Amino acid sequence: MKQKVVAVYAGTFDPLTRGHEEIVRRAADLFDEIVVAVADSRGKNPLFEPVEREALAREALACYPNVRVVRFSGLLVNLLRDQGARVAVRGLRGVTDFDYEFQLAGMNAKLMPECETVFLTPTDEYRHVSATLVREIAMMGGEVAQFVSPIVLQRLGEKLAARARAA
Repeated sequence: MKQKVVAVYAGTFDPLTRGHEEIVRRAADLFDEIVVAVADSRGKNPLFEPVEREALAREALACYPNVRVVRFSGLLVNLLRDQGARVAVRGLRGVTDFDYEFQLAGMNAKLMPECETVFLTPTDEYRHVSATLVREIAMMGGEVAQFVSPIVLQRLGEKLAARARAA
């Protein structure tokens, strides 16, 4: 009997982009279960609170029956163990991502030798999309509808409007 393969796709997802969604869709076709792990990442000063990012991911990814969304802080290898996973899925947009991700994969393999890292590269349509750029464009009043799902676009607009009222 084949053992169920659980993979974890972890990130800050601030906000969840179409590029992230593409990685999730493709990983969901490759593995029995995908755990999308929303990192607290308080040091990155995210626009959305962890609970908001978790809720957005849940809503935007609800169409994938083998995808679960959790929040986490701490080491990725501890999350993998907690989730019964041995595969870490990572997205690579280009050379700058590769250097960091390659080091991370090596460290994770040292900390958890049974951990495999699978790199997925986005299609040309999403290779240039990063959450940081989407956030910056939106904060400067630019149009980001092509880079995020409708629910993320709505929440992004609400978040920025609330910040503008508070300022």
